Amino acid sequence: MTADHAERRGVVGAQSRRRHRSTRARLAYLLVALVMVVLSVIGVSYVRALVAPGYATFADKTSAWLRDHGAGSVVDQIETWYYTRHAPSQTPADTGQFAVGVPVSGAAVVLPTLPTPAGALHPPQWQIGSVTATGAPAVYTSRFEPDPTHPSVVTGVAVLASSALTMHLVLGTSEPRSPLNTSAAKVPPTDVASLAAVFNSGFRLSDITGGIYANGLTYRPLVNGQATAAIDDHGHLTVGSWGRDVTLTRHIVAARQNLELIVDHARPLPRNGSSAVGWGGTHLQYQYTWRSGLGIDRHNNIVYVAGNYLNLTTLAVALADAGAVRGMELDMHSGMSIFTTWTTTGSRRTPTKLLPTMRSSAGRYLAPDRRDFFYATTGPHPALPSAGTATQSSSPPGHTNK
Repeated sequence: MTADHAERRGVVGAQSRRRHRSTRARLAYLLVALVMVVLSVIGVSYVRALVAPGYATFADKTSAWLRDHGAGSVVDQIETWYYTRHAPSQTPADTGQFAVGVPVSGAAVVLPTLPTPAGALHPPQWQIGSVTATGAPAVYTSRFEPDPTHPSVVTGVAVLASSALTMHLVLGTSEPRSPLNTSAAKVPPTDVASLAAVFNSGFRLSDITGGIYANGLTYRPLVNGQATAAIDDHGHLTVGSWGRDVTLTRHIVAARQNLELIVDHARPLPRNGSSAVGWGGTHLQYQYTWRSGLGIDRHNNIVYVAGNYLNLTTLAVALADAGAVRGMELDMHSGMSIFTTWTTTGSRRTPTKLLPTMRSSAGRYLAPDRRDFFYATTGPHPALPSAGTATQSSSPPGHTNK
């Protein structure tokens, strides 16, 4: 091989190596650019989820975004791992937080005797949480311990006198997600003066099989066998199994479903060691976390309970202890369970949380909220729009068999 030939080969080899390095560099740049684009798209999507209209906790915004982008199973695993490993303490709660003294007089409803707290001599008493314009009691509240094996757990309970109240279901800015949803997503300003109570609704509709009906429209089909909170055109709310206890008639103005009943015939159904997909499965049942539930007593008054460090069995027991003959789960986890009573102080309307440890603002739902919710007003029952009002719905509301 001549020196010139060797030199030419060396030059060609160097050029080839430079081309390969250049190609690898371009591929690396393209890969970095692609990753940056993907991260940018993800970042923009996540930021949009955070700043979308309506109130929600940061944790709720984040978990909802993850679920909407295919990471629901990951969220479930993380939540299950965390909440099943933080069982409540067995140290009794401070008995000073339970109401004592003379029971409320002039009660318009039959109030149950609540379990006596560990270390106390008497059961907790009921207090008046809200009154009508004439001063008659409309909402009663108390606290008690629903789990003798974990006496540190304290549950707040409210009983709403159905005869004194008109119930409402309000859609959130993102629950349900529908182009038909034009809800203001808050308590109407005209109803604040007569507001008696406000409380959370159920799980995100994308996380359950049940449906929702409101304002003459079916936003998601109602499913037979699902636990349902239904409101009629007199403002009365009932809780039952759809297709058995509650059906769609021309008098139903709103219906919200959330899994299956957890109390039926005054008996709590979920038991430790048992599992049912209808209650969300084991990944939800055994988590010790904030939970809330809704039911009706044998006189058709409304029962609401909520507390931290509850598993599903304890929630069901709490509803039954509070007098519910039928009951359902509502939303769960910190910031998702909120109940406030409203009273008049001078010329101002003042909200009070059922439990001071509830993380949401007491004034939540006076501003647009992402989630649907319920509220109660005092005064005469209005002629609410019903499913039979032709101007409310362009198509008949539907339901499906499970």
